[in-house]
Amino acid sequence: MTTTTADTAVVTQVYRVYIKATQQAVWDAIVKPDWAARYGYGGTVEYDLRPGGPYLVRSSDEMKAAGVAGGFPVPEVAVDGEVIEADPPRRLVQTWRMLLDPDVAAEGFTRLTYEIEEVPGSGTKLTVTHEVTNAPKVAAMLIGGEEGGGGGGGWSWILSDLKSLLETGAGLRG
Repeated sequence: MTTTTADTAVVTQVYRVYIKATQQAVWDAIVKPDWAARYGYGGTVEYDLRPGGPYLVRSSDEMKAAGVAGGFPVPEVAVDGEVIEADPPRRLVQTWRMLLDPDVAAEGFTRLTYEIEEVPGSGTKLTVTHEVTNAPKVAAMLIGGEEGGGGGGGWSWILSDLKSLLETGAGLRG
């Protein structure tokens, strides 16, 4: 989604998935290292959930090996940011910056919001809103696949992997 104000285009990507799991289980899968390493790209998350607290995703050995195979170094910290607001298990707002590619990292921090809502009889609705204004390389990467510049699976793949993990006990990677 793109909205335009008088002097700038605001680019916001919104992803939504319904998961047959509790609100707390979805929250834990996002913020707890032992869960977050089991889906997506497999990095280990570190959150200090106080406003201003750091957020880091440390590269896994699998991520580093893939980088070597692809001919590019993978840094120890793949993603960093700062917590803006945390309301467990309902809402998390943070900044987010991908460090794997210097050109992408140069676009700076973007704003990422997780909204986790219990849906009676249906599990949980997870909405991920990523504000990527003035970050076109990040925006393309988050779309995923070839249409997104080859940036892996992007948010759609990560959220599908999270859903599979919580519902079946196994993510898309096995």
